[in-house]
Amino acid sequence: MSRPISAPAHSRSQALQQRAEHLFPGGVNSPVRAFRAVGGAPPFLESAQGAWLTDADGNRYIDYFGSWGPMILGHAFPPAVEAIERTARKSASFGASTESEGDLAERVVACYPAIEKLRFVSSGTEATMSAIRLARAATNRSVIVKFEGNYHGHADGLLVKAGSGVATFGIPGSAGVPEAVAHLTLALPYNDLAAVEAAFAAHKGEIAAVILEPVVGNAGCIPPAPGYLGGLRAITRREGALLIADEVMTGFRVSLGGAVQLYKMDPDLITLGKIVGGGLPVGAFGGKRAIMDLLAPLGPVYQAGTLSGNPLAMAAGIATVSYLQDHAAEIYPQLEAASKAVFEGVAAEAVKAGVPLTTNRVGSMGTWFFASGPVTNYDEAAKSDTAAFGRFHRAMLDQGVWLPPSQFEAAFLSAAHGKAEIDATIEAARTALQAVLTA
Repeated sequence: MSRPISAPAHSRSQALQQRAEHLFPGGVNSPVRAFRAVGGAPPFLESAQGAWLTDADGNRYIDYFGSWGPMILGHAFPPAVEAIERTARKSASFGASTESEGDLAERVVACYPAIEKLRFVSSGTEATMSAIRLARAATNRSVIVKFEGNYHGHADGLLVKAGSGVATFGIPGSAGVPEAVAHLTLALPYNDLAAVEAAFAAHKGEIAAVILEPVVGNAGCIPPAPGYLGGLRAITRREGALLIADEVMTGFRVSLGGAVQLYKMDPDLITLGKIVGGGLPVGAFGGKRAIMDLLAPLGPVYQAGTLSGNPLAMAAGIATVSYLQDHAAEIYPQLEAASKAVFEGVAAEAVKAGVPLTTNRVGSMGTWFFASGPVTNYDEAAKSDTAAFGRFHRAMLDQGVWLPPSQFEAAFLSAAHGKAEIDATIEAARTALQAVLTA
């Protein structure tokens, strides 16, 4: 473990932050990086290897956000690095078709039988935005159902009661979203089938699709209640609406075939990102052939992207997904064991310290909620003690453990987290929980 970090050790990060504030709104290019929800100054990162991050001042941290999910095999995973280097020598971009697009697509389809055809894009936001356009065209309907605290990117119609950074900053939606657009999105409580039934009854023949994170990751980790996902499939099928599984976060994370495999879902469309590109900017959406064939140039639904199928992203994705395929029998049990050990270990320390803590976990993603009761939806997550989480976050960072800087973000482990990292994390939590008590 690194020594406790004192303020002078952040001098270069502080200077970089001051420069950034002159160049970027809030000094960041994505809001949650600003640490507004937890306090303190965000260190600037310089490099990472395996389960460890190194900042601009040379401080090292055990990483529990993994670039927000994609680093399932650890940072600078050698096969991915080598694949990117080989590809870059040929060109970083062509703007034309390459063999590698088909190579990665075949691997995705092998893991996701529900995907008969897919299209690569450059971000998760693009994937969900495009899937919704496709769903509206396929059904000739306009209204979308989403769930409170589920985040599907920053497209206008999806920022209604979103989670993630929107929840972190207490923004109910976003300025700049026209009311007419917001009215086409119904935001319902997660894990509540009765609310879905009521919405379909009130909007008969108007709802094009239901989109959800099968395991919520952007209000903190919230698993689906037993029967919930099957209930959504039954309702949407009966009502002629599509079911969209947003697996940008859970894809290849909670199992090789994501939440769709884990919970035996049968969605019409699936969106992917993060792990599918090995950490490079990438997204994908896919599903039933008849729906996907509505896309141009075959059909009337227009969607395009200059850098879609970017060869660097394809190379990193192939290296990552193929490794997961070839080693699934060892990687996923290893991730499960390591995640169980660290989440339960910290929870046990909280019990000893007398700190109310609720732990939610699915595979190698999870959240410690500073709450005394169960967390099954966004309303319950929002009742967590975010100030306590902020104190915990700062104390853990001071001891060399970097957690996601928001109570409303899931933490992630990688295959590079071993016994030494887990033991050090639990030891750090023992001290950090005392900081929670001494507010």
